Amino acid sequence: MPKYAEIIVDISHESVDRPFTYRIKEELADSVTIGACVSVPFGKGNKPVKGYVVALSDYADIPVQKIKEIENVLVTRDDIDGRMIQLAAWIKEHYGSTMIQALKVVLPVKKTVKPKEKKTIELCMEKEEALLLLSEYKRKHQSARARLLEELIKERVLDYQLVRGKLNVSPVTLDKLKEQGVLTVHVQDYFRNPVIINENRENDKVLLPAQQEITEDFINDYRSGIRKTYLLFGVTGSGKTEVYIRMIKEAVREGKQAIFLIPEIALTYQTVLRFYHHFKDRVSIINSSLSYGEKYDQFMRAKKGELDVIIGPRSALFTPFSNLGLIIMDEEHESSYKSEGMPRYHAREVARKLAEMTGSSLVLGSATPSVDSCYHAKNGEYKLYKLTERVTGRELPLVHTVDLRKELKEGNRLVFSRKLQELIADRLQRKEQIMLFLNRRGYAGFVSCRSCGYVMKCPHCDISLSEHKNGMMVCHYCGYTIQKPKVCPKCLSKYLLGFRAGTERLEEQLHQLFPGVRILRMDGDTTKQKDSYEKILSSFKEGNADILLGTQMIVKGHDFPNVTLMGIIAADLSLAANDYRAGERTFALLTQASGRAGRGKSAGEVVIQTYQPEHYSIIHAANQDYEGFYEEEILYRKMLSYPPVCHILAVMVSSKVQKEAEDFAGKLAALICKSHPEAVIIGPTPAGIQKINDVYRQVFMIKSAEEELLIQIKDILEKETDAVKGNIPSVMFDFDPIHPF
Repeated sequence: MPKYAEIIVDISHESVDRPFTYRIKEELADSVTIGACVSVPFGKGNKPVKGYVVALSDYADIPVQKIKEIENVLVTRDDIDGRMIQLAAWIKEHYGSTMIQALKVVLPVKKTVKPKEKKTIELCMEKEEALLLLSEYKRKHQSARARLLEELIKERVLDYQLVRGKLNVSPVTLDKLKEQGVLTVHVQDYFRNPVIINENRENDKVLLPAQQEITEDFINDYRSGIRKTYLLFGVTGSGKTEVYIRMIKEAVREGKQAIFLIPEIALTYQTVLRFYHHFKDRVSIINSSLSYGEKYDQFMRAKKGELDVIIGPRSALFTPFSNLGLIIMDEEHESSYKSEGMPRYHAREVARKLAEMTGSSLVLGSATPSVDSCYHAKNGEYKLYKLTERVTGRELPLVHTVDLRKELKEGNRLVFSRKLQELIADRLQRKEQIMLFLNRRGYAGFVSCRSCGYVMKCPHCDISLSEHKNGMMVCHYCGYTIQKPKVCPKCLSKYLLGFRAGTERLEEQLHQLFPGVRILRMDGDTTKQKDSYEKILSSFKEGNADILLGTQMIVKGHDFPNVTLMGIIAADLSLAANDYRAGERTFALLTQASGRAGRGKSAGEVVIQTYQPEHYSIIHAANQDYEGFYEEEILYRKMLSYPPVCHILAVMVSSKVQKEAEDFAGKLAALICKSHPEAVIIGPTPAGIQKINDVYRQVFMIKSAEEELLIQIKDILEKETDAVKGNIPSVMFDFDPIHPF
């Protein structure tokens, strides 16, 4: 049995950055587990404080005589913090990180924020007595007191800020009147609420037969105490959200709470608007655009039971609900559900674990389910629901695939194909709206010499610099910035040009082609300010623009009834990624983008512009054929032993000295070759971006059909790294990577 426990005290503070070691009494050995709430002596006075166990060990790194003992285990009916620590321990074990890194994920709001206060001033005497006192104030020319008393006689309770502002009464005057018993000041704490929507409650819509069947089946399971993972596969516009709402209502009816995950902040406004109609102020949001105080207050509202539903990206998964009963992950195929920082967890897998811990149901939904989820559903691990028709009864949009190679041969050197130009002009004339999607950022992409082929790269990172409109060239990894040179640094040619296909450049071309057109641009540069997503989306929905031009954030989940044309400018850019999921990402992106058109009364059309019209991802996306795509894609995964058929552990070794990174990566790979010869090892090789911010990176991959084997290998590598003394290269892990190192 372990003899020592690492304990975090006062979990609401920054102390999560430092656990303390305590000895476990023999009689407590069975009850001291990870996540357990314990009482320990703390500080010089050995004051008993509450703490949480985050790790167990047979040995201690500090002298035994200095170690204090755990006093006892505190039994709580439902300890939310303890549950979150257990979840952090699972994340640490399954994704490879320190416990502190995992704790910072599951406890995103650690520091207590002073609550907002609402102050009111109330008159403490009868009206007749107050009138006599008012005469006295006027006789003595005590004008401030007289102003305040006059208002209090009219209205017995006044807002404190109104008194301080409009009546111009000082705190000193208020204190004097309070001492004299004329008035009293009431102070009430209240939580910040980022959801302020002044709209009436919405009644339930009439469900189509397919929606009704799914809803009834889920409710029957839920009322029977059956908790499992469901995959809701519904074409774009098929009414998945209405089904989600009915599922959440059932959970709330049983006194449970629900987490609704969405992939992007950009989806929050439209989603919360629909949910607010049904759940009013019992629903709230969590996302990175909120202030620290707003985030803290939403977590406290959830903890105190003031919320039934929380909406947000993957961080919302760690909302401290005391009675969680349902987790829904919309657009579950999205790569943004996978963390890019340590630990590199996937929200879908963590949601499955959290659902298991809390006895909750998990619903995954998408018009283009991930290959992983579809594979699990076809193998019977998930229960599959399907919605194959749009709620409007309309057919899916008509898709035109344009071969850009042919356009170039026929003399069209513009970014917009002739077909797309023709359809844009038609929609502008008909007063219908258009969405144009480009998966690029900035004024131009890479800058290269047309004479010698030299590409301008960041001196600190092994990637090309991006040209921006002000003539500056920027590295989007480390922020390195230089002025664009006049000539090629290598051959002195003047033909140093950028690939001009950024959103700003497209906006300029649109204004040239269609003078007077009203355009809203939505990309990383126009959405930096708080509420910028909501402002752009609301403005477009209200008809204040003809065209919404943007990057990936415009194609996911939005519902604009007047949009009848979607133009996909460079459909195959994502196929060029050095990633086995490139085909899946491209198919999902094109299908999701196509689904934005024709969601209202008028039919929709889509133009897919591509240099690879023969690629299976593009063919199946144009035909809206998920099953056809899945069959080809899963065959490819089986042939090459890629997830979900097989599992991959990616290991990255990084160091400021290139040879150190190479040698240590080689040493670790050789160790696994010897200890686990049955595992397939690829590499080590330089990472996709070999150098970032002057740090060199080496990567190797380990493949195995057994996930537990990869976890064992990860543990061996962690022990080897911990055993090496001195300033060694850092090591990072990623299971089934989505964002390659």
